[in-house]
Amino acid sequence: MLQNFVDSLQNMMRIPELRKKIGFTLLMLVIYRLGFFIPIPGVDTSKIDELVQKLTTTPLGSLFKLADLVSGGGILDFTVFSLGIMPYISAAIIFQLLTKVIPKLEAISKEGAAGRLRIEQYTKYSTILICVIQGTFVVQQLSQPALGLVPGRTVAWIALAVLTLTAGAMFLIWLGKQIDDHGIGNGISLIIMSGIIARLPHNLTELFELVGRNQIHYMAIVLLIVGFVFTVMGVVFIQQGQRRIPVQQAKQMRGRRVYGGQHHFMPLRVNMAGVIPIIFASSLMIFPGLIGRILGQDSELTRLLQTGGFLYVVFYIALTFFFCFFWNSLIFNPVEMAKNMKEYGSSIPGIRPGKKTAAYLEKIIIRVTLAGAGFLAFIAVFPMVLYQVARVGFVFFLGGTSLLIVVGVALDVVQKVESHLLMRHYQGFMGGGGGIRGRR
Repeated sequence: MLQNFVDSLQNMMRIPELRKKIGFTLLMLVIYRLGFFIPIPGVDTSKIDELVQKLTTTPLGSLFKLADLVSGGGILDFTVFSLGIMPYISAAIIFQLLTKVIPKLEAISKEGAAGRLRIEQYTKYSTILICVIQGTFVVQQLSQPALGLVPGRTVAWIALAVLTLTAGAMFLIWLGKQIDDHGIGNGISLIIMSGIIARLPHNLTELFELVGRNQIHYMAIVLLIVGFVFTVMGVVFIQQGQRRIPVQQAKQMRGRRVYGGQHHFMPLRVNMAGVIPIIFASSLMIFPGLIGRILGQDSELTRLLQTGGFLYVVFYIALTFFFCFFWNSLIFNPVEMAKNMKEYGSSIPGIRPGKKTAAYLEKIIIRVTLAGAGFLAFIAVFPMVLYQVARVGFVFFLGGTSLLIVVGVALDVVQKVESHLLMRHYQGFMGGGGGIRGRR
């Protein structure tokens, strides 16, 4: 296995096109990381570390950490890339939902490449608006006189800071699109993954400091390592897992030739919704504490919903299940799928076309969604449970949004690289020329 991996790395360097794509992708990611060393004009950078320590345990700090996690940005760093690509992600999710509920947008999305280009333009215009709104909120919160981060706060400076954040976010979108066109992998996803991995050295340093001060037992380290290995294995297994529904295409006579009659499969991914349910659930679970902070009081609801508490975990799991079913119902319509299969002369063996097929697909998608939601709920809650034992912040890298994004993006990049290798008759990473396959 190790020898196959080494051979694949050598083969990658033998393909000029692939070598150029990988080099271009790495260059874009280096430029992305350099932006985090460019602060917004007028910010006292010497007080940023103090601000981070002050906001770490507050609901506002938790909200900013979640935004950093899913956007590849660093809001508390107050740099030109602080917003990351969160505004673009928000706009893309909004328009993906709107195309399902607004007939006009749905018709535009079905116009092929031209329709997708129009939707993309609408998404970018909305991204600018969201950047202005989010940028104004971030600047207002982090430039308060009590924090001392911005000595000379004026209306002109606020406008300049919001403009800088907006320009930085739009530049990151451009970087992502350049990676899509000239690099390897999905640019937006790679930017998010790079932001997550960039925080890993800080978490490891914290862990080693605790070990050096004898504040953590060696068994906790073993537990962290075992938990990390098994979590990665579970994520890979579920991410690649599929429920394959057999489909039979009807035979058609055209002249003297017979077309159709092939037997193939309709793959339904176990984790069809990806990381979106966890993002939505995490966002909603922050609001009770954030509202309590805004009202200036520690309400009973805020205490009951503290991170890691029993009620917090129960509501977190319930919201994860809800958003899994909600999102899958939007992207997979059994009635429409059954209608399309009937029109194209395809059917599921043993199931009558039409309503029977729709009912069968609905039953299957409910079971698949239930398995995927259970997996996501476990991945989201596992770090909280492990934290109660180890008391190390590194455990939050073991699950939830972080590991799902990192593993999912890594698998996507490996599959794209392997497709280049197999296309040129080189052996893939897994050996045997078969590539990475989904599991039934």
